[in-house]
Amino acid sequence: MSAEQRLKDLGLVLPTPAAALANYMPYVRTGHLLVISGQLAFGPDGTIGEGHRGKVGHDVFNEGGREAAHLCALNVLAQTKAALGSLDKVKRCVRLGGFINCTPGFTALAAVMNGASDLMVAVFGEAGRHARTTIGVAELPLDSTVELEAMFEVA
Repeated sequence: MSAEQRLKDLGLVLPTPAAALANYMPYVRTGHLLVISGQLAFGPDGTIGEGHRGKVGHDVFNEGGREAAHLCALNVLAQTKAALGSLDKVKRCVRLGGFINCTPGFTALAAVMNGASDLMVAVFGEAGRHARTTIGVAELPLDSTVELEAMFEVA
């Protein structure tokens, strides 16, 4: 089954790809690699909702953080489709890098990041399994709870 069909079967609609917030490109393709710049937890209306702003462990708890990571992954997929024209041109999700805006001592970073990882596997099947780094940070742009970057092997 194609990635585009899986996305449809999951009932998911990709948001409009977000414009860069500063002096960088939303994505760069070089050879067979597509690198997606950090994407925030923008919802379908293009804003970061109350439940996806602030620090995990204080303002947001694990499930809200997981939902924010899922939204970031949808935004990564929107940028990927903008770059390639179709998610079916993705051969493999190579790597995800997750940044979690959290309180000192918050250690459930992996559980939050699974919101993004699980979506990649749901959309790309085995080709969605990836290497991953998850880091807790003090602040993120626009007070987003999560920021996600990605690298894909593409056709």
